[in-house]
Amino acid sequence: MAGRKPIPLILNIETSTNVCSVSLTGETDAVLSLRENHDDKSHSALLAIFVEEVMNESGFSFKDLSAVSVSMGPGSYTGLRIGVSTAKGICYARSIPLIAVNSLDIITRGFMENHLPGIRRDLKNPILCPMIDARRMEVYTALYDCNGNRIKETSAEIIDENSFGALLKENSICFFGNGAEKCRNTIHSENAFFIPDVYPTAAVMGKLSLAAFQGDKFEDLAYFEPFYLKDFVGTVVKKPF
Repeated sequence: MAGRKPIPLILNIETSTNVCSVSLTGETDAVLSLRENHDDKSHSALLAIFVEEVMNESGFSFKDLSAVSVSMGPGSYTGLRIGVSTAKGICYARSIPLIAVNSLDIITRGFMENHLPGIRRDLKNPILCPMIDARRMEVYTALYDCNGNRIKETSAEIIDENSFGALLKENSICFFGNGAEKCRNTIHSENAFFIPDVYPTAAVMGKLSLAAFQGDKFEDLAYFEPFYLKDFVGTVVKKPF
């Protein structure tokens, strides 16, 4: 069809937590190759190797890439810096666009694909709450409906026994991500569900990357920086919930 964009080949890089993962997606959001490691502080040693391996395994070369998609944060300062630097380097070398995807969107997409269908029938007006560990009782978080629409924007929060209290009276909330486990003994409600083993991974970035590509949502290579939420450091406790 005239004017229709060709199916893109996108390299996806996720390094916002201890997980280092790389995937290549094509033919809508199909994963053609994937590499993943859960060892802490492995990003600098493994990321370039994983990129080479997924390209070699897929049978494509770097000249075939349509774009590179990277987790933009929030998350680990070092992990994000390594991921974004690698992504920008490939984009500069191949003169292709850079896509940035919110790390919490990625975690939520994985939860929706792999966990939500099996537990949804037990939930009351469910809300999805991904959490990335920051420090102490701090987390990076946002809120989503069951269709993956963000209903509260990304923020850094200190969690205590009053967090989410009003929402939990009327809704089930699914807490997941590497920041959720430490909140299990602080948030007490029969409507609070803590789901383990949910983490951001390039394996589920395809849909998000493709949507951004088709919408021409590209970053400025010269000026793009990860979403660190640095301004949260040293601030007072906030009670938005």
